[in-house]
Amino acid sequence: MPKNNRKSKANHVNDVSDDEYSNDGASVYSYQSDHVTPESTEEMVAENIAEKYEEKLMMAIENASEKSQQTRINALQAMSEILMHHCMYDFIDERRITIMDLIEKSLKRGKGQEQALAAKLAALLIIQLQGEEDIVKTLAPLLQMTALDKSASFDARAKSCLSLALSHFLLGSDDTGDTIQLCQLFESIFAGSFLKGDNSPSSASADAAILHAAALSSWALLITLISPGDLVSMVGTKEVLGSFKSLMGLLQSQHLEVRTTAGEAIALLLECGRIHDDEFLDNYIEDLTEITQQLATDSQKFRAKRDRKQQRATFRDVLHYIEEEIQPDIQVQVGAGVTKETLVLESWAMNHHYNVLCNILGSGMHIHLLENDLLRDIFEMGVRLDASQVKVKLSKNEKRAIQAASFKARTLTRGKNRDKRSAVVN
Repeated sequence: MPKNNRKSKANHVNDVSDDEYSNDGASVYSYQSDHVTPESTEEMVAENIAEKYEEKLMMAIENASEKSQQTRINALQAMSEILMHHCMYDFIDERRITIMDLIEKSLKRGKGQEQALAAKLAALLIIQLQGEEDIVKTLAPLLQMTALDKSASFDARAKSCLSLALSHFLLGSDDTGDTIQLCQLFESIFAGSFLKGDNSPSSASADAAILHAAALSSWALLITLISPGDLVSMVGTKEVLGSFKSLMGLLQSQHLEVRTTAGEAIALLLECGRIHDDEFLDNYIEDLTEITQQLATDSQKFRAKRDRKQQRATFRDVLHYIEEEIQPDIQVQVGAGVTKETLVLESWAMNHHYNVLCNILGSGMHIHLLENDLLRDIFEMGVRLDASQVKVKLSKNEKRAIQAASFKARTLTRGKNRDKRSAVVN
């Protein structure tokens, strides 16, 4: 198999239309009128929109503590929708304790949909407040408890897995021990879809499969935090994965979500490990290639046409990486006009980071890529260009130079502020 032969396949461009993020979908702090108006008028409009969503959020916070479960569910849904589509750091920061208390009560005492919404809201809160440690430390144990609670609904457990993994990822902890423990926790969940003793597919239900896929996606997110050398060693000692053969067995699952998530997780694992060792897991490549080829060309009629199409597309990409080390090359257009940016996802790791965040933020991902400093850090986008300072169309290199300088200055300031917060906490 060719080594270090990285190629680029045809780009997939994800264009985000302006209509999709028009007035109601715009960030409360990034609203820009489609019409040329005096600066003072534009600021007034932005303030009015901000106040509108702040009032909606306050009403939802009040309703989330009502006795009626349906009222609480509606309130949690409303809170999630607002946090998905608007960056409101200061407003949320002032109410963090109240929101964390609501999440805790719904995770502990709620059932079904209420628990699932609370788990998702936990992730949204952590994204809004940019992975602040005190929030993660408070919510992570509750999410872990729900993820492992077999009496909870599969949906609530699945969302708890993703929120737990995302909170650890956004925290950016250097504690490899915590990462390993969480990887083992997630494996104990997605092991429910491993092949049976006679190598026949698991009989897990469709709902259980959604949980297993979420746990596997969470596991894949966390292994990107481990250094390549440590990852290779830990796979060898079975610290982060009990058996690569068992992971391959998930490709034979009866459920599309498990098959595709397993394929992407395997590609990601190989990519991370090969940074350190070009021959990482080479003894499995022949069998892996054969299985992947079958899935990439699957035309079995008992599968839905849409499922076959999605499966073939996913495994063609996986097969290209296994055989020729062709990595993803996906372009996402962010913003518009002279400040338009192109986010390039050119590795399995970056692609997975993006997909997990999209799973939580939905269509609000566009807004957060514009306004959320932490997400811009993760994808190395730098500080957003200010349209008022850009009088002419800049070249890509000029934009990057401006962003890099701003990014460096903001990082220094942010680091000092974090040190001050840590001192206060301690």
